[in-house]
Amino acid sequence: MMASREKKRAYEGKIAGAAKRVAAPSIPFWPRNPKNYNPAMGLIGCGGITEKHLAAYKAAGYRVVAFCDPNEARAKARRSQFYAKADIYSEYLELLERDDIEVVDIATHPKERVPIIAAALSMKKHVLSQKPFVLDLHDGERLCTLADQQGVKLAVNQNGRWAPHFSYMRQAIEKGVIGSINAAHFGVHWDHNWIAGTPFDSINHVLLYDFAIHWFDMLTCFMRGRNPLWVNASVAHTKTQRAKPGLLAQVAVEYENAQATLVFDADTQFGQMNETYVTGALGTLVSTGRNLTKQRVTLHTKKGIARPALKGTWFKQGFHGTMAELLRSIEEKREPSNNARENLNSLALCFAAIASAEMKSPVVPGSVTRLDSH
Repeated sequence: MMASREKKRAYEGKIAGAAKRVAAPSIPFWPRNPKNYNPAMGLIGCGGITEKHLAAYKAAGYRVVAFCDPNEARAKARRSQFYAKADIYSEYLELLERDDIEVVDIATHPKERVPIIAAALSMKKHVLSQKPFVLDLHDGERLCTLADQQGVKLAVNQNGRWAPHFSYMRQAIEKGVIGSINAAHFGVHWDHNWIAGTPFDSINHVLLYDFAIHWFDMLTCFMRGRNPLWVNASVAHTKTQRAKPGLLAQVAVEYENAQATLVFDADTQFGQMNETYVTGALGTLVSTGRNLTKQRVTLHTKKGIARPALKGTWFKQGFHGTMAELLRSIEEKREPSNNARENLNSLALCFAAIASAEMKSPVVPGSVTRLDSH
């Protein structure tokens, strides 16, 4: 009985100690530019999201010298917004033929992107590909091999990695701050009905494919070096949604000695919330907020509770970070951390989740190599 009381007091003391406020570990979560490398860059595909790309590049001081889009009006609009002296092309090969352009941001849709990436790599351009990278993992492998053969870098624009809260959590985990991961749980509760009447409304499994790829990618980062054993997922419609694809999705991922869940409620009209919870052998990281920009990270360890001071946004720092990492990798002669070959692991997880939702049974990541309906 005495031993039990002592254990209880020790446990209560541990809990009380955990409530103590302590300084957060200093972690460089902010995007960092190369020291002496600022090449001429080209943008291929000037759709809506590229406004965010270019705003980040402009703020970072990057040099975009050419825009390409079959719809020249869109390219000219981007030029007038951000880089008034940039040249305009309607054919991507004309842009790629320029010797002065060393880095290309390819922001077209996935079906169009593979031959453009292949051409860019063949002409020895470093490439940042929009996400999702490819619709076929074999295409992705071929592009990665081509990049290796040509001696150039191929990275994927997974901007979520450099969103301030995810960047801090990702790098804290890499540094071993919370030890080996036991569980990771993501909950995203927001309104995605804006896609109604847009081209996204016709994308099958748009929730898991186009949106959740950020969270599959973050899970892959958090669990780096650990292979998922299986994935079980489901997708459903709400009675009130306006978009055509199902706006409810849930995914369970099993690892050896670890589990993860991802929940997406995309018809949330009130009380919107985004939460991330990652617990490990040495501590727990939690991020909460009402949207992707307004997030507060809390670190729980035996030392106490730490709350790092974060600044920045999902788009500006996110898109700055993806390009900055590619440019630094070129300068430092190493692989970018957002390299395309690693990103195939995130896609394998995504493809398995979609297949599981369709088959209503668990799927092993890697066993589904392509999406035929996108």
